[in-house]
Amino acid sequence: GAYLASSSTLFFTTIKCQALPFLSITYSLLCEKSKDKMSYSSSSKFPLLMPLMVACLIMAASGSNFHNEFDITWGDGRGKIVNNGEVLTLSLDKQSGSGFQSKNEYLFGKIDMQLKLVPGNSAGTVTAYYLSSKGTTWDEIDFEFLGNLSGDPYILHTNVFSQGKGNREQQFYLWFDPTTDFHTYSILWNPERIIFSVDDTPIREFKNMESIGVPFPKNQPMRIYSSLWNADDWATRGGLVKTDWTQAPFTASYRNFNADACVWSNGASSCKSNAPSSTTSTNNAWFSQEMDSAKQQRLHWVQQNYMIYNYCTDAKRFPQGLPSECKMS
Repeated sequence: GAYLASSSTLFFTTIKCQALPFLSITYSLLCEKSKDKMSYSSSSKFPLLMPLMVACLIMAASGSNFHNEFDITWGDGRGKIVNNGEVLTLSLDKQSGSGFQSKNEYLFGKIDMQLKLVPGNSAGTVTAYYLSSKGTTWDEIDFEFLGNLSGDPYILHTNVFSQGKGNREQQFYLWFDPTTDFHTYSILWNPERIIFSVDDTPIREFKNMESIGVPFPKNQPMRIYSSLWNADDWATRGGLVKTDWTQAPFTASYRNFNADACVWSNGASSCKSNAPSSTTSTNNAWFSQEMDSAKQQRLHWVQQNYMIYNYCTDAKRFPQGLPSECKMS
């Protein structure tokens, strides 16, 4: 209602921006900025707003619909796609959790998803969001969110599997409450590195170190999976704190999925030679992306202040010596 005063043209444009809730947060902010400008501009300045209007409308084409991108695979109705495909929710009660998977398989890409985690007393619950291939020598790139008692922080657990071998855990606290609003969790996966990011802040990098004999996920296409499940035998304080089922159902929410990625179908990649057809495009910058100095500083800040476990410093766990990749870090 605050934007109806100027003219019918401005009213139409504002509604267009407001009607795009499925856009990524970057796009949403752009629309918000355009609305702000529109609300304070006279109709005589309308031509100046055209680039922002066009950006808002073009970006709508980039939005995703969960009905088109994902299948709910288990949970007997506890997983739901709502709001005309813009939001997906998973629920957990004493009988069952729930989960979904992507319709597509990917071989390299930048995957973004906004999540709002289980609020309140989430002890014993795990919300997993990850990429994984199949088979006994599978590859996997993991985000797992370990619930906790009310007031205690979530633990963000990360891991990388290559050719069936994991044991590469790093764990973090977050610098915000992940249950009060949506935040963006991203996986950048290209032939040279995997970068885990939270709200565009990198928290972990796993580099391709095949040159020293460390397998790297690069040959097996992976689907996106997510699940909400009970893991109170280990998730919170090593299993000491159990799930309080009087708080059920527990619910996690998802929105604004985006994949700039090479889709694998019928034994072939949508990208020529597993590379985007136009690597000069800014949309495909992820394929050769590495962290600049500012991102490296942010990574260092997170790891200095919020990392609570790093397998590369756990000498007791590896009495025969730390893994090879740790010695190169």
